[in-house]
Amino acid sequence: MTDFLRTATTFLPGAHTLPGEYYTSPGILETETERLFKERWLWAARASKLARPGDYFLYEKFGESIIVLRDKAGVLRAFYNVCRHRGTRMCSIPEGQLPGTIQCPYHAWTYATDGRLIGAPHMHDVEGFDKSNYPLHPAAVREWEGFIFISLSQNPTPFADAFAPVIDRFTRFNLAGLVTVARKEYDVAANWKLILQNYNECLHCPTIHPELSRVLPYQSGANDLHAGEQLGGYMQITDGNDSATLDGRACGVPIGELSNDDKRRAFYYTFFPNMMLSVHPDYVNYYSVWPVDAHHSIVVTEWLQHQDSLDNSANFSPQGAIDFWDTVNRQDWHICELSQLGVSSRMYQPGPFSPLESIPAAWDRAYLAAMGQ
Repeated sequence: MTDFLRTATTFLPGAHTLPGEYYTSPGILETETERLFKERWLWAARASKLARPGDYFLYEKFGESIIVLRDKAGVLRAFYNVCRHRGTRMCSIPEGQLPGTIQCPYHAWTYATDGRLIGAPHMHDVEGFDKSNYPLHPAAVREWEGFIFISLSQNPTPFADAFAPVIDRFTRFNLAGLVTVARKEYDVAANWKLILQNYNECLHCPTIHPELSRVLPYQSGANDLHAGEQLGGYMQITDGNDSATLDGRACGVPIGELSNDDKRRAFYYTFFPNMMLSVHPDYVNYYSVWPVDAHHSIVVTEWLQHQDSLDNSANFSPQGAIDFWDTVNRQDWHICELSQLGVSSRMYQPGPFSPLESIPAAWDRAYLAAMGQ
């Protein structure tokens, strides 16, 4: 049985916000890129994006291009988009269906979808050349709960170890079986960490989010993960409402086999460093946050529902959930942008967290530990 603790009870006294340079320094962002974004497991796509053998997409982040695909046997694979001949990028179209092989457009070196080199024109004249010595360079890839994760690390922490606190935590929510119903991208003029820290607390909700506060009381939070690189818990849905939508009504059927408690709760978790997962009784939405520079981020979000909700469109529509979170998101992005302006001031000094900010304080501790500080 999972133990949930009220947010304030896990607060460690003395916690303060980070110094301003953590939000403004290009040098710190460079260190974050090397230590966090190139080392951790990062969300790449929904597994449904690769529904058939031969389907692929390009994961292009932090100066690398990765071909993520289903091979002929349906196995999920990922390879650096780098020909073993002279290094040419082989795929340039962002996604599609491979014609059974991957061929370099320069000198026609050709690879099977499992990465083996199977064709190298005129290399038979090279003494000692062996095609088996030149497979595509693999990238670490893992499918979990219908999500595809990539690590650019040459020696990543095993996914089961990195995600151990949550590896089986969401099984009852049927995440792998849900269908994507909407997607949005936002440009946010704020450091990526401000967005994650904002997601991790609701002390700001009465001031910033009238729509959200009506459905999810800000002091109803309780967390089962309150230390480490995965953090979060639930908020209670106000009586008289069924879900977090603009009118409070459910916008779909239950996403899984939910208990009575789960039907009255919305769950919010962060997966370090840059993913946020929001689970509601009738839909899921999730976010990934990508730094552009120290002052600017891109947020990608998608909404998921049970197929039965789509099949029953006469009674259900995801629009209530989409509009609800688009409204709340824009309120969050605006306050994060104001925070960015404030922490950029020479007068900014780290301030104390309150007990209701125990989770962003815990996130900061995980961040500093990951940065070696």
